[in-house]
Amino acid sequence: MQIVHYPHPTLRHLSKPVKRVDAELREMIGRMFELMYQAEGVGLAANQVDLPLRLFVVNLKCDPEEGEEHVFINPVISLPRGVEEKEEGCLSLPELHGQVNRPARIQFSAYNLSGDLLEAELEGLIARVVQHEVDHLDGMLFTDRLSTTGQMAVQEDLDTMESQFISRREHGEIPSNEEIAARLTELEKKHC
Repeated sequence: MQIVHYPHPTLRHLSKPVKRVDAELREMIGRMFELMYQAEGVGLAANQVDLPLRLFVVNLKCDPEEGEEHVFINPVISLPRGVEEKEEGCLSLPELHGQVNRPARIQFSAYNLSGDLLEAELEGLIARVVQHEVDHLDGMLFTDRLSTTGQMAVQEDLDTMESQFISRREHGEIPSNEEIAARLTELEKKHC
């Protein structure tokens, strides 16, 4: 398991709700935390590690010894209020940053690994991280939310990432879209 980078097709895949939590899924989630910490991130969605599952992990302190680890399964955002602009980056778009407008407060619900329903009103950093990760699960990247000027500012970097992706695929480092789709379908059959 590794963090996939733009324009990997799984980043645009609409994640499917999880119906079954088993030992394999728990192991994958543990690995997601490890990868998130190695990359110095505060959140990581399943499709960022090439999984088609509707879940993500968060630790706002980016440190397993500090902060609180959260696993959010089948998240739902509702009742967005206010607007706040802040800089965002993404582990699947390394070294790329941009100013993104998002609701300042949201109502959030999701299940944890024990199957308990969590519900809360969120604001501040946790609200932004949750919205960023739910976007991932919906196949959206933060760059999709940039202003026209912001998109123009990152376009050259996106073009470079696309060229690198094509080169890696030509060298057999990345499977074809068909192979990726078949693998995602198998995982969905197993967990969704």
